Amino acid sequence: MERNIQIEQKGNLAVVTLNRIEAMNAFNYETLRELGEVVESLRINPDIRVVVFRGAGEKAFSVGADLKERKTLTELQVKRNVNKIGEVFSAVEGLPQPTIAAINGYAFGGGMELALSCDFRIAVEDTKMGLTETSLAIIPGAGGTQRLPRLIGESKAMELILTAKRLSSEEAYEYGLLTKIVSRSNFQSEVEEFAKQLMKNGPIAVRQAKFAIKNGMNVDLHTGLQIERKAYELTIPTEDRLEALLAFSEKRKPEFKGK
Repeated sequence: MERNIQIEQKGNLAVVTLNRIEAMNAFNYETLRELGEVVESLRINPDIRVVVFRGAGEKAFSVGADLKERKTLTELQVKRNVNKIGEVFSAVEGLPQPTIAAINGYAFGGGMELALSCDFRIAVEDTKMGLTETSLAIIPGAGGTQRLPRLIGESKAMELILTAKRLSSEEAYEYGLLTKIVSRSNFQSEVEEFAKQLMKNGPIAVRQAKFAIKNGMNVDLHTGLQIERKAYELTIPTEDRLEALLAFSEKRKPEFKGK
């Protein structure tokens, strides 16, 4: 039986695919359960330096919660699903590796919230996205009301969530939602090239820089500087730091091993 979540490792890159084409990669409970297992396996894998999340097919990244399933659920089961999706997306956000949402099609509701849980968002030029939950008489429940205003500001986030606006890729970029927009024909190569730009640097340093940024954003400057100092200190005894110095003196590219 084919799994709803597929994972492929390309060297130090992991590509996680939401594999429910017939449901536009919507999240039912089983998909969330599988995604949680995959994210945990990536978190503890020292060989993975960057993680890409994508949707199967060319039509949708993910359209969010599986509404066909949702119609069959009791209120208690709905609460279970909401708790699970929030838990899994927080785990995505907490991954030590840099993460990229490769938005290859529609990203609505929970699909957009998964993208917001990632560090970077790269989208094809001909798609639509948004937090559309209020049009269904609910609200974003997987971090959207918290992550979106932190990304683009309270006023813009309030506008998008309360109007349930569907954005084109260009509009999403103008709002500050996207890292970049690429053509569909070059989409995969552009995403992989962006990942390579991240993977060429010291993997321990990249993880510690992400840790310092994420954990320093919501504290005062003095505390943030202390977090940065501690994160820096973890890079000092590494073999990669010495390799970088040696490579510089020998005028060659460093070969980082994540040690």
